[in-house]
Amino acid sequence: MPLKAYGVLIGRAVDTRREGGDDSPHYQIHLADDHGTHYRAAVNVLSQHQPSELLYFVGEDFRHPITARLEGLESGWTSLPPGPGGPNLDFVRGNLFDPALMRKLPPDLAGPDNDLADLLDHSVRRAVADQEARVYLFGERWGPEARVKDKIFDFLPGNGVHDIHMNQGNSGRFRGDDGVWQDGGLLIHFRAQSRWVGIFLAFQSQSWKTDDATGHTIGDVDGSRPVPGTRPVRIVAALVNPRGPAPEAESVTLLNASPDPVDLTGWQIQDRLGRHSAVPAGPLAPGVSLTVRLDAGAQLGNHGGEISLLDAAKLKVDGVSYTADQAGREGWSVVF
Repeated sequence: MPLKAYGVLIGRAVDTRREGGDDSPHYQIHLADDHGTHYRAAVNVLSQHQPSELLYFVGEDFRHPITARLEGLESGWTSLPPGPGGPNLDFVRGNLFDPALMRKLPPDLAGPDNDLADLLDHSVRRAVADQEARVYLFGERWGPEARVKDKIFDFLPGNGVHDIHMNQGNSGRFRGDDGVWQDGGLLIHFRAQSRWVGIFLAFQSQSWKTDDATGHTIGDVDGSRPVPGTRPVRIVAALVNPRGPAPEAESVTLLNASPDPVDLTGWQIQDRLGRHSAVPAGPLAPGVSLTVRLDAGAQLGNHGGEISLLDAAKLKVDGVSYTADQAGREGWSVVF
């Protein structure tokens, strides 16, 4: 079953602590919301499954429509219902970043800038020093525990969030945590700079091909992360805001970057809400682009959105996202 209490915690970072040990060390963050309630965020830095080193992606200038969806949320904990309608995170379907760009790091080593705790320190300590910065932590809530002081930062009641990592495609005893649109993550809004930082973590044992209903690993399919430069057909552009009156002729442009033809029969363009538009059937020659007009089905909203390309087996081939700023110029294509 999926996480019991998924949502997002919004607050100001107060302090950090590195937690060692060989069992399940965490990077601990002390936060407070605007109402004076204190929380602890426990961020995994080591997997209990082999390989133990976590995968990470950091966007130092993170631009994605998710940030606009977070506007207006109250400081503190907000529960997020299942599905793509809100600001929920999903590493497979949400096109937050390119999984091929993730790297692995050990949890905590002697010396500077060489482990996952150092990487988290780089951004979180800047947020601690910036009174205007706000941290958005996605994961599962625990507490409040009225009579239990927090074991790390000693505040009362004990209260916080964990599972701040990918929460699907698990194996073994963690398979019960699988779900869709419930992945964890850490976003930091440096308001004075009008800049967002996004930090996303995953375990090497997790699959990147998961069932759309359960989040479980899809059997008999290679669920490993894509290797950079090996995906043959890519989304390279989208005409989100065409000139002229509605209904507008929105379109998505594909490119076959491989040296071989690719049969696109049965392929589809999909938006965040799961609406589909068919890709014209037949082979796409090497080095050739194809513009797919979205006459029905998938929709490209002018306030930002996500676009995915699915093959005939309905497995994701590529995915991109765009913001309202990118979509704002009428008649211009967004280039990815």
